[in-house]
Amino acid sequence: MDWGNVTTEDLIDALREVDWSSPPRPVSEFFSRFTLPRSYSKWNSRLKCNLYYYRTNYFLLIIFVLGLGFLRKPLAIIAAFLTGLSIAFLNDSFAVCFNEKVTRTVRQFSPHLAAKLRPPMTPVLRARSSAKRAIHICGCRRWVFVLIFSAASCILWLTSCNLLTILWALVIGLLAILLHASFRTPNLKARLNTFREEFRAVWRNYSEL
Repeated sequence: MDWGNVTTEDLIDALREVDWSSPPRPVSEFFSRFTLPRSYSKWNSRLKCNLYYYRTNYFLLIIFVLGLGFLRKPLAIIAAFLTGLSIAFLNDSFAVCFNEKVTRTVRQFSPHLAAKLRPPMTPVLRARSSAKRAIHICGCRRWVFVLIFSAASCILWLTSCNLLTILWALVIGLLAILLHASFRTPNLKARLNTFREEFRAVWRNYSEL
């Protein structure tokens, strides 16, 4: 895969649709080899490849920096958790898995309520869905939960600590990700993982026909 031809929108879509349960890469591999990119195109391709391949590590890094920066403030740690959860809801696989687990848990106590939490049925035309299936959580659109958890985290951030401290923690975390993704040399495992994800995406689209 030529990551230089991948647009930012394509990268965002890939991160949104990828399987959320992929474990983080080992620390020994994460800090293995660093080199300077030879050109802007090489840097652009490397940046996108590493953002996709080390996505779980970067996500945990952001949460770790936020939690470490507010270690003595319990509300801030809860805010960091809610922030991470609202970001995780943007991933299709995580949102679907979260909805299934909540519905399964509620069904044990109230099957009638669990039936109401099911997403609405999408009409089908000519054996195909008339529109791209929207992600629902507990019967509501996904963006409702994203807004709720984002608003709750923002309130906890503002009430537990200084806004400037939050911005500094985010800047440090994002800067660390940018530096690592820029100088970490993609290895063979990253390229093979990219080809595997491409095959899965093609197979998934083929199975939906």
